[in-house]
Amino acid sequence: MACVSETARIAADLIRIDTSNRGQGDANPELPAAEYVAEYLTGLGLKPQFFESAPGRVSVVTRVPGADPTLPALVLHGHLDVVPADPANWSVDPFAGVIKDGMLWGRGAVDMKIMDAMMLTAVAELLRAGELPRRELILAFFADEENGGVFGSQWLVKNHPEVFAGAATAVSEVGGYSVHFGDKRAYLLQTGEKCLDWVRLTAKGTAQHGSSIPLDNPLTKLARAVARVGDHEWPVELTPTTAELLQQIEQLTGPGSPTELVARAGAGSGFLKSSLRVTTNPTVLDAGYMHNVIPDTAGAIVDMRSLPGSREAAMQKLVELVGDDADITPIFSGKGMETDFSGELVEAVRESLLRHDPEAVVLPYLLSGGTDNKHLSDIGIVGYGFAPLKLPRDMDFPAMFHGVDERVPLTAIDFGHRVLLDFLRTY
Repeated sequence: MACVSETARIAADLIRIDTSNRGQGDANPELPAAEYVAEYLTGLGLKPQFFESAPGRVSVVTRVPGADPTLPALVLHGHLDVVPADPANWSVDPFAGVIKDGMLWGRGAVDMKIMDAMMLTAVAELLRAGELPRRELILAFFADEENGGVFGSQWLVKNHPEVFAGAATAVSEVGGYSVHFGDKRAYLLQTGEKCLDWVRLTAKGTAQHGSSIPLDNPLTKLARAVARVGDHEWPVELTPTTAELLQQIEQLTGPGSPTELVARAGAGSGFLKSSLRVTTNPTVLDAGYMHNVIPDTAGAIVDMRSLPGSREAAMQKLVELVGDDADITPIFSGKGMETDFSGELVEAVRESLLRHDPEAVVLPYLLSGGTDNKHLSDIGIVGYGFAPLKLPRDMDFPAMFHGVDERVPLTAIDFGHRVLLDFLRTY
């Protein structure tokens, strides 16, 4: 570990704290990770606060003074929870914080304990040098992001909005990473997010012996509905953000259809492909309790991500696809957002990245997933995704999110630390 940077070491430590979030309130408490973060912040002379929304579900917030107190504050935020990982599917222990082959491995290596570590060490480097960020920072490490922020950012915004007083902008995950268009490296700044709807499908029928000639089998009904939802091909629709992205890709690579243009990002195109259309993916099935009993109910969960401005039409189509085979019950909804690819923050991001990678370009994109920025927007804070990483051309970075053998190069972590530090000095 002697040659590993402080940022990578902290990220590895956080990975070793298993904060798996199984959703709907079932999670390993974030408290141990929150205590780790708070101890580090206290060592820098800061005064972190704990906000506990339920037993063990703790978020940590602190403020760092800015060199120019006349500027609005920036919320720099990450989340402490991760999605579960089955060790049987991994080549390493997902919660061991393994460093090998020049990479940090483990659940949270990209989503998003590396960004948590980058936030900590960028602020530490400033304060240890006797410097301040250009503007006041509100550092926040949220609980429960993987469950939509119900016990984290959503709860804080609703119950303690004063925590974010004076802030106008926010920066967090899933942006700033590099992709390649031919020989040209581009960094994707996340300037928007799709809408989020998690819904439950429930099919009802008649409980019977498993040897019966079924008259009303809810599993059969559910299977039909799930297949129609999962197989549906949604049309390509361009939001202003995606239209601007495609225009800039055309300038780099030449003309093509929307799907052709985003595919030119190669291994890094995963999130871009999903930004072109609505997606409806069945993710959970739940039915039956005995091998020789036809149950009276069967359920499924669908993860629908619609485009900003299209939620109502997408939901109507989902109802049509499900038909009479199942009822639809909302579980969680998060709004979509877009903001202009312009302004002081965007320019500061571009300048910071290009100081460290002068031949690159910076492009906007619409995130197919969601972040805690959704809830901050409810109190007027404009959010962006900027966790800078300079990645190898052949790395399928989007596949690392919630995937098996999640990992990130150590060089990318240290690049991100330097760029984020630069950004905090200048924005």
